[in-house]
Amino acid sequence: MEKILLVGLGGFIGSIFRYLLSGYVQQASRSASFPHGTLVVNILGCFIIGLLTYLAESRGLFTDESRAFVFVGVLGGFTTFSTFGNETMNLLRDGESFLASVNIAAHVLLGLLFVWIGLKTAYLIWR
Repeated sequence: MEKILLVGLGGFIGSIFRYLLSGYVQQASRSASFPHGTLVVNILGCFIIGLLTYLAESRGLFTDESRAFVFVGVLGGFTTFSTFGNETMNLLRDGESFLASVNIAAHVLLGLLFVWIGLKTAYLIWR
């Protein structure tokens, strides 16, 4: 039960951060046709999980409880692939197949790239 509460609290925190950052980026982009805010949140989330995974695996810095709170809760609430799917479907529905394709490619390719960059950055900092 403790882990469930930790995941819930972390999700609450991560969701608030996602809402604030995504909204800020989307407003700053001044674009109504492409979901910049969701892209930035997902790429940042991928980078952070790469950094923290390195620390968890190489340094053992996370207990089971802190891992549940941070990885499942905070980062699970922060990253937005369900929103990504919905926004991509909206682009397709609106006849914006090119933007939908760009959105899919950017999320997948940049997400994988930034997990790798996060792992390498953490290795260089904490090796």
